[in-house]
Amino acid sequence: MFTDKQLKDILIHNEILTIQNFDKFQKEAKTLGKSMQNYVIEKKYVTENSLYQSAASFYKIPFINLKNQKIRKDVLFIVPEPIAITHKIISFDSSETEIKIATTNPEKLQIFEFIQKKTGLKPIIHLTSPSNVKEVLKQYHKSLKAEFDYLTDDQSAGNENQKDLKKLAHDLPVVRIVETLLEYSIMEGASDIHIEPEEKDVLVRYRVDGTLHSVMVLPKQVQSGIIARIKILANLKVDEHRMPQDGRFKIATNEYKVAFRVSILPTFDGEKIVMRLLNENAQVLSLEQLGFQTKPLEIIKLNIKKPNGIMLVTGPTGSGKTTTLYTILNILNTPEVNISTIEDPVEYRMKHVNQSQVNSKIGYSFAEGLRSFLRQDPDIIMVGEIRDKETAEIAAHAAMTGHSVLSTIHTNSAAATMPRLSEMGIPTFLIASTVNIIIAQRLVRKICSNCIQSYNLDEEEIKQLEKQLNINSILDTLMKEKMIINKKGGLKSLLFFRGKGCKQCNNTGYKGRMGIYEVLENKDEISGMILKNAPTMEIKQKAVEMGMLTMVEDGFLKAKKGVTTIEEIMRVTKE
Repeated sequence: MFTDKQLKDILIHNEILTIQNFDKFQKEAKTLGKSMQNYVIEKKYVTENSLYQSAASFYKIPFINLKNQKIRKDVLFIVPEPIAITHKIISFDSSETEIKIATTNPEKLQIFEFIQKKTGLKPIIHLTSPSNVKEVLKQYHKSLKAEFDYLTDDQSAGNENQKDLKKLAHDLPVVRIVETLLEYSIMEGASDIHIEPEEKDVLVRYRVDGTLHSVMVLPKQVQSGIIARIKILANLKVDEHRMPQDGRFKIATNEYKVAFRVSILPTFDGEKIVMRLLNENAQVLSLEQLGFQTKPLEIIKLNIKKPNGIMLVTGPTGSGKTTTLYTILNILNTPEVNISTIEDPVEYRMKHVNQSQVNSKIGYSFAEGLRSFLRQDPDIIMVGEIRDKETAEIAAHAAMTGHSVLSTIHTNSAAATMPRLSEMGIPTFLIASTVNIIIAQRLVRKICSNCIQSYNLDEEEIKQLEKQLNINSILDTLMKEKMIINKKGGLKSLLFFRGKGCKQCNNTGYKGRMGIYEVLENKDEISGMILKNAPTMEIKQKAVEMGMLTMVEDGFLKAKKGVTTIEEIMRVTKE
């Protein structure tokens, strides 16, 4: 990253900013506690690529775009991986006398001298961007197939007859298999690792952007060693094979800090391991970054300010509910308030928030934690999930007595939440008077920006959509949001987008995820319907009449903008 002085010279030399503007933005960045470089990129005064191209022009050296460039392994490994990671430099080409080096900072003279002494070649310096370097660093990792073929050649890796499990877990081949699995999952941006024993081998799968991908099939003889190694890392009982176990461990380097939540379950062919990856360096996003449309965003911001009442986030497992709750908590987290949370488990640590974790072994449940919180003078309470009548009742009474309560609940839509609470045995008057807002959500994959292309729906696709959706209502929403001028041509006249598939997205056409939402505000009309025990469909119909944007409509707005595809919207909104 450039120093502020370097940045000032580059931006002013290339006439991107004036001195006055630079000084103004520098003060703004300092106030927000951000680096100036990140601030100007975030605010889109300059893109990362154009900044580094401007820097190359300033330093009078060539700029190189390394994305999609395959570098020969013998050339890449001239600069060892630890040096490449620490100093953000890549060797991408060489001749008998010269070595071409790509770097993010051309003033690192000592490291260039070191490379010249080590190789005997003259370094020719090129400038590149940090995201280019990050992409090339993946090439250091051998394909998992080659890595595991090499590691599992050693038959002793799984020979249980000769060694006990603890010794087996410290065997070098086993240690390297597990290290490579974990490291590769971090590099791939996986959210979960599944290690699944089968009759004759062991299947390894990663969940990336919400979808499971098979990564590797390992020989059966390494199964015991891998399981034992992960148990030792997570501080679990190595010799327990009949009971499920849960644990966690961390991996921290200069580049990342990742917590692994481990779950072990006995199956017919052995113990299955699922590890959830939690990036502890991940920045808390803003509500805008989560993907809320303008009107729902205003409703949420209005309800966040209310001093009491319940705010519920609903959706299936893995739909991003916790992320939404943490984002709202981050907005509420000021020195003037006392925030307490009861979670199962605590996924992300937040400064100045009192986070507590349920423990079923000692009878410490959501309801028990919630009762204790009320004696701790809280202003804001977050309950990980409302699962039963007892927790729901205490949360409702807390909301009535001047506390702000945030929680999640499992229902298919925002409108289905009120009847669900009623089914739990909560009196309708309590639901009507305490629930402020319900946010229902799903996660959709985003189209890869590198291979995005436009297309028109064909007749068959339109017929299928018309069978499942109210197309007229969707077109009305697109008009209301000024995405289309009129609906004369219907869906046939509209341009949509999808990813063709490229190296950057592993030929999936998708990279990254974002939310689609429906936000139901509990106004007087809705409260009246709750008191009368109105069914879900009537509540939803009334909310739509009052202007609620449904999840499908929100999805279509994002599909029309080229953020996601219609296929993704249909996949996640099926009920």
